[in-house]
Amino acid sequence: MKHKVRRQLIFRAALAALLLAGADLCRKVLPYDPFKTDMRSAGKPPSAAHWFGTDNLGRDVFSRVLQGSQTSLYTAICIVLIVFLIGTVIGIVSGYLGGIADTVIMKIITIFQAFPSFILAVAVAGMLGPGIINGMISLCAVYWTTYARLARSLVQQIRGETYIKAAKLCGASKWQIMLRYIMPNMIAPLAVTAALDVGSVILSMAGLSFLGLGAQRPTAEWGVMMSEARTYLQTAPWIILFPGLALFISVIIFNLLGDSVRDSLDARTERNSY
Repeated sequence: MKHKVRRQLIFRAALAALLLAGADLCRKVLPYDPFKTDMRSAGKPPSAAHWFGTDNLGRDVFSRVLQGSQTSLYTAICIVLIVFLIGTVIGIVSGYLGGIADTVIMKIITIFQAFPSFILAVAVAGMLGPGIINGMISLCAVYWTTYARLARSLVQQIRGETYIKAAKLCGASKWQIMLRYIMPNMIAPLAVTAALDVGSVILSMAGLSFLGLGAQRPTAEWGVMMSEARTYLQTAPWIILFPGLALFISVIIFNLLGDSVRDSLDARTERNSY
């Protein structure tokens, strides 16, 4: 069983790495300029010259999908890394120090989590204004609470361990204990949450862009491309089909990777319990 879990993890990690590598290298292999318009070629269906067809402005859809992979994937990973760091630090401080700081932080987390996550992201993005940076800020404001609550829970489990008491007796400060002894022992569960969140963040960022609150035209981003193409769904369905497929495949790959990371951690924990 553990060998099957390991093989799945390796295979899905390889798929995710291939996807990210392809997004990084795409600018070197783009067959056309993704931003160049050509009204003479507007709305052409998929062909040998344009594998995914052209959009309403004559831009090559294949080139724009490849270019959009950079924006969509790396923006999502950047968001996950930011909320991972912010949420983990806040959760560790809250769980270890306790007292008034813990009460205030938990009240703030409860307020943020009282709203549906995407609705809250839309509200924040609406207040900040459209733009990819503001979209990232709005999603960071939504996702950090998950990591903070999980980190706080893990700290409360760990802080009573013998090695934490030994560190206190040796004269280690609170910050040394939190950074050197507590944080390394809680990374694995947080990493699982991060791996599972990548797909959700990709989808959420595309949703904000689709609504006009994230990336803006003429940026090649999957949500923007689908928003531009929705009026041509009946006459030129390929304009929205291929960005949608790219979004679907990417979310599936990262969700499967997150499941494999979780299964691998569960298998290791079960093995260590015997």
